[in-house]
Amino acid sequence: MYPLDQRQNWFSGQGRWSNVPASDWNDWHWQLRNRITKLEDLEKMMTLTPEERAGCLFAANKLALAITPHFFNLIDTSNPQCPIRRQVIPSIKESVVAPGEMSDPVGEEETMPVPGIVHRYPDRVLFLVTDRCAAYCRYCTRSRLVSNAQAYDFHPEFEEGIRYIETHPEVRDVLISGGDPLLLSDAKIDYLFGRLRAIPHVEFIRMGSRIPVFLPQRITPELAAIFRKHGPIWLSIHTNHPKEITQELSAALERLSLAGVPLGNQSVLLSGINDDPEVMKSLIHRLLMMRVRPYYLYACDLIEGSTHFRAPIQKGIDIIRSLRGHTTGYGIPQLVIDGPGGGGKIPINPDYIQAIHDGIIELRNFEDRTYIYPTGNRLPDPTPRIIE
Repeated sequence: MYPLDQRQNWFSGQGRWSNVPASDWNDWHWQLRNRITKLEDLEKMMTLTPEERAGCLFAANKLALAITPHFFNLIDTSNPQCPIRRQVIPSIKESVVAPGEMSDPVGEEETMPVPGIVHRYPDRVLFLVTDRCAAYCRYCTRSRLVSNAQAYDFHPEFEEGIRYIETHPEVRDVLISGGDPLLLSDAKIDYLFGRLRAIPHVEFIRMGSRIPVFLPQRITPELAAIFRKHGPIWLSIHTNHPKEITQELSAALERLSLAGVPLGNQSVLLSGINDDPEVMKSLIHRLLMMRVRPYYLYACDLIEGSTHFRAPIQKGIDIIRSLRGHTTGYGIPQLVIDGPGGGGKIPINPDYIQAIHDGIIELRNFEDRTYIYPTGNRLPDPTPRIIE
């Protein structure tokens, strides 16, 4: 697997858009203007399956179709099971709502005291600043909101959100999200960071974005300078598969990293896409080479129409077990389930603790060997033992 992780093998270039001047290709505004957003445009570029074609027609009622030229280049148009293709091209399976699936699976609406502010945890808030993304992930937790296909009619109120944070001194941590906040203009991002930095009790500012993956051209030197000016601003990107790691993404993250931006990654466990130990290992190795620490591996939320994406949670547990001891600890994400209905992030781990009794704890390591450790100050036996 290691040869696949060498940088020289990462995708780079304009691919199907080779006739476009480089000055246009590298302009993020050009990338946005030339997104694939219509069925007829998509069918000019690839042959869709019947399920995909029907899914594109249904998308107008659930979550819009949008794919940047950069990300479309990563799709294997000859393979309906391509892990990139399945993430951004709609399927009619999205119209099937299984029991237990919800439009707001993690209960954000019930903890939204003012529009755009989700205050679920005691010391932190989620600040939703836009409903737009460069491209739309078909398993999106906020598909009720983003793209406005469901007529949610979200209008972010910057000032109202900032006033809420200003008047709640318990809030020390603000996570900026959306939609994708890096679609805002440089001036708006600069203003938002500046206003939050001026609040004395706000210690920690974070942002979640898939823009570096979908639209690496957006990460300009000017944007990096804004992050440096107000830093440290922590950034969590979202990648799910090794094919998403491109030379353009690496260059974009280099700019941010050198501007002092601590980088993490969040992945969603997706059936047939990354629910495989070798796929996940390849992804985390590539992330680490870009100074990105794997942060979370999410169980797919119970969003309406997501049954075909949800992998058994046991697969996630097996992936974490397969990584422990076989790659650096920095590369092992925390597997979490976001408690349906508003329970927050709940960590899920393999069963490393076998038993606690008689002043000892029995622990099982990555080789499935069991060790004992005292739970108090006295060793129950002066000689460490290995229990086979």
